Amino acid sequence: MKRFLLVIFFLSFVLLVFWLGKQFGSKNVNQSILSNNQIVKEIAELASLEVEGVANIKRSNITDDGAWASNLKKAFLENTIWVSIPYLAKYGVNVDEKNFHISVSDKKISVNLPEPKLLSYELKVDKMETSNRKGWLLFQDDETYTDVQKKLYQTSREQLENNKLYINQSKEKLKKIIQEYYKPFLHDHELEITFGHSVFPSLN
Repeated sequence: MKRFLLVIFFLSFVLLVFWLGKQFGSKNVNQSILSNNQIVKEIAELASLEVEGVANIKRSNITDDGAWASNLKKAFLENTIWVSIPYLAKYGVNVDEKNFHISVSDKKISVNLPEPKLLSYELKVDKMETSNRKGWLLFQDDETYTDVQKKLYQTSREQLENNKLYINQSKEKLKKIIQEYYKPFLHDHELEITFGHSVFPSLN
C-alpha cells in the first residue's frame, strides 16, 4: 500500500508541474520532466508486482506400484512427508545507470528498462502445514523437516524465477505506470518502452 501511495504521489507531482509549465509557457520545465531519469527510476522501482501463493512438496521413499515388496516396505519402512508453506514473491526491475536509459526527441520518448525478474521470495514458515506417514520402524525428527523445507524453497523459487506469466504481468504493470507518467505529453510525442531487447508498440 505504501508503494502504491508513493507512485500516486509521483504521478500527481508530475501532473502539477506539467500544468504549471503549461500555464506559464515554460518549455524548459516540461523538457525537464520528459528527461528526468531519477523520477522514472523511482517509479519503476516502486512498481513491483506482488504474488502470493502456496508452495507444496511431497517426499517419499515408497513407490505406489501395488507390488507386495512395496506394501511390505510401506508397513515397516515408509517415510513420507508433505509440507505446504504460503509464500510472497515480488517481481520488478533493478534499475541502475547501466541498464536504464531515457532518450527524448522532438516527437518521440524512448524508455529502456531491464527485463523484470524475481526480486524477492519469502516462505512464511510460521504458517507452514505438515503431515507425515511413517512405517512402524521409523520416526521423524526436526532435521528431516528442515531438509524438506530447504528443498521446497529451492524448487519453488526456481519455478517462480522462470514463470513467464508473472514476468509478463510485471512488464504490463510497469508499462501502464510509465504511460501514466508521460500521459500529459503524448498529444505531441509517441512513447516507446523497451525491456531488454523487447519493444512495445509506440503510443501517442
